[in-house]
Amino acid sequence: MAKMNLIDRAVAIVFPERALRRAAARQSLEFVNSGYGNYGASTTKKSMRGWQFAGGDAKSDIEDNLKTLRERSRDAYMGVPIATGALKTMRTNVVAGGLTPSPQIDAEFLGMTPEQANTLQMQILREFSLWADSPMCDADRVDNFYKLQQLAFLAYMMNGDAFAVLPMRHNIGQPYDLRVQLIEADRVCSPDLDDRLFPCVVDDRAVDSIVQGIETDESGMVLAYWICNQHPLSSMAATPEPMKWQRVEAYGKTTGRRNILHIMNRERSGQRRGVPMLAPVLEALKQLGRYTDAEITAAVISAMFTVFISKKTPSLGRPLGEVIPPNQQIDAQDRGTIELAAGAIIDLNENEEVQFADPKHPNTGFDAFSTAIIRQIASALEIPSEVLMKQFTASYSAARGALNEFWRTCDMMRSWFVDDFCQPIYEEWMTEAVATGRINAPGFLTDPAIKKAYTSCTWNGPARTNLNPVQEVDAAVKRVGAGFSTADQETATMNGGNYAMNIRQRIIEAKQKKEVDDIANGETVQNRQPNGDHAAQGKE
Repeated sequence: MAKMNLIDRAVAIVFPERALRRAAARQSLEFVNSGYGNYGASTTKKSMRGWQFAGGDAKSDIEDNLKTLRERSRDAYMGVPIATGALKTMRTNVVAGGLTPSPQIDAEFLGMTPEQANTLQMQILREFSLWADSPMCDADRVDNFYKLQQLAFLAYMMNGDAFAVLPMRHNIGQPYDLRVQLIEADRVCSPDLDDRLFPCVVDDRAVDSIVQGIETDESGMVLAYWICNQHPLSSMAATPEPMKWQRVEAYGKTTGRRNILHIMNRERSGQRRGVPMLAPVLEALKQLGRYTDAEITAAVISAMFTVFISKKTPSLGRPLGEVIPPNQQIDAQDRGTIELAAGAIIDLNENEEVQFADPKHPNTGFDAFSTAIIRQIASALEIPSEVLMKQFTASYSAARGALNEFWRTCDMMRSWFVDDFCQPIYEEWMTEAVATGRINAPGFLTDPAIKKAYTSCTWNGPARTNLNPVQEVDAAVKRVGAGFSTADQETATMNGGNYAMNIRQRIIEAKQKKEVDDIANGETVQNRQPNGDHAAQGKE
């Protein structure tokens, strides 16, 4: 409490409570004198006193709440249409049918001619397709590499992160042993299912902490991941085998190979696990879902009530309108159940009159209110509301601006997904291809710089939406002509293709078209020759 001056002490003798308020007000003024203390950090304004807040590190704010966030996020995805649409919209526009590699070998560094580099790049694509197009690349032998991308990206958004281990397994008919095994986020957890920091000993050495299944050293560097042999939320009756954990080192001790991939986008330093994409808007999504369900139910019930009968004397019978035969009722056993059907016309008794129902549903303000909430949800998810709702009812400029902003988000997410998932797997596959002699790359296994030069690669995804294809093509041609872009970049942006492969295909098509034109021209000459002969004979 602030010190009382002479006047305060005098007031305190006569009016103690007033003196106390004077002292409290003086103390409050000490904290409201500059900067945020008078605004966002104010603790004296009435508008800010009701703001409940608490601070913590990344573990307290994120990791300790992950179980609830994951389960609520999955529930929203399965039951709230806007949540489902948001995640599927991101998956479709970031990954779509799968990101495809386009090798960009550093020919100058490797001392290769452009022709040699181009030949090697085509060989790499053929070999990679041999592995990636087959479900053999999946440890479960269900999806090919491109479908695994879709599953991994959707799992990341829904659960906050996803994991993939890279075992080596031999199968007949597949020259490559590399496999991709996706692990759901819940299975990476602490061995005792306790989220607290706890000391333990692994391989005769102390481990400072294991948080949410991720083991780190004293400096915070990730050492290993602890994977449960079954989903922690699975029914124990269906899986009587006790839960066991396998420790998977992040990198091999001797080779430095990445044994496990962690697909995550961190929000704070020190963060070890990812946050579900829907986490900031879960409350709004649930409330919107409840409001939508209530409106639908109210509208259906209102549609059933068509006419009411007003009586001047009380009735002892069942409510009017129950015209469904008992043998067709859904819940005929319950005498208290009232099942409604389409209205029926009947005669009225004495002292009865008809009153037509005036239902207030569907609510005329439902669409406007829902749209306002959806805009806030869309803003938090970095998805323009026009894209989220698939409604482009505004002007061309507004639609184009919304799409451009959305594609910035997609480009950013595609970039880190490539870094976390696609490129590491591509490099592991390339290492096996070189080690087994299927691809000749001198120095690949001995020099990291040479390996980097061979594995340099861009990943092409779904093309941007073109509202005016003619203008987009003209702009692309001008960018390439001015040197602001390359034909390969423009091809990948406009249709997700590969310019070099397109040129090769165009050469084939041009040759085929020339052959067809030559045949057609030859047939035309033959058809015209007899007419020419007759004309010559007539002149003679």
